[in-house]
Amino acid sequence: MDRNSQDGDNEFESNTPPKGCQHYANLSDMPWDIQKYYDQRYSIFSQYDEGIWMTEDAWFGVTPEPVAKKVAEHVAEAAPESKAILIDCFAGVGGNVIAFARSGRWRRVYAIEKDPRALACAKHNAEIYGVRDQISWYEGDCFKILRNELADLGKHSVVFASPPWGGPGYRSDTVFDLTRMQPYTLLDLLKPLQKLANNVVLYLPRTSDMRQLAAQSRGSSKTMVMHYCMEGASKAICAYFGAFTFR
Repeated sequence: MDRNSQDGDNEFESNTPPKGCQHYANLSDMPWDIQKYYDQRYSIFSQYDEGIWMTEDAWFGVTPEPVAKKVAEHVAEAAPESKAILIDCFAGVGGNVIAFARSGRWRRVYAIEKDPRALACAKHNAEIYGVRDQISWYEGDCFKILRNELADLGKHSVVFASPPWGGPGYRSDTVFDLTRMQPYTLLDLLKPLQKLANNVVLYLPRTSDMRQLAAQSRGSSKTMVMHYCMEGASKAICAYFGAFTFR
């Protein structure tokens, strides 16, 4: 069931992580298959030692904090001044949505997450970073929530989506076919998001097919695609659909 968990939801208010959420204080406590990510914990969240919670999937799926911060800066600077709301459709454990809230640009930030455990982590982590109360939290399918609960906000909003990438090829393909992205293809994402808002930002694999992104430009407008790098390597791209002005 979709629900707004912004207020009155005490299910995960304890400082003890609920099942499916962890804070690993030592490498030896981690499952062997994600131990390689432990050394990156301060790049993922600089305040990790304050008690950051993660799901196991988040260790390799969350946007690293320096990248999230730069994306948030670019969205804040390039979006039309009339846009006062930021909607994060796949909030995960909070990497991007925390950065958006910390930017100070938005009158309100909305975070949608289907996985209740990831949402619990995101709320907890946002509390650590001091921005939990700046975010409205929604649990459920983002497309249903956008359509049924947030549709009236569309004209005031920038919509950001960092979806699961899935599929067998995004790590190894020289050029990643976005029609193979799972569980949502490029068009599965972009079409409903553009029905809601004119300004849409997609966070995608660094090897994404640029021709497929360019083909979705509307009219005479161009789609800005920007690589985001850390430690000399590209981590991902953002495709900016709509009226964004980059200095």
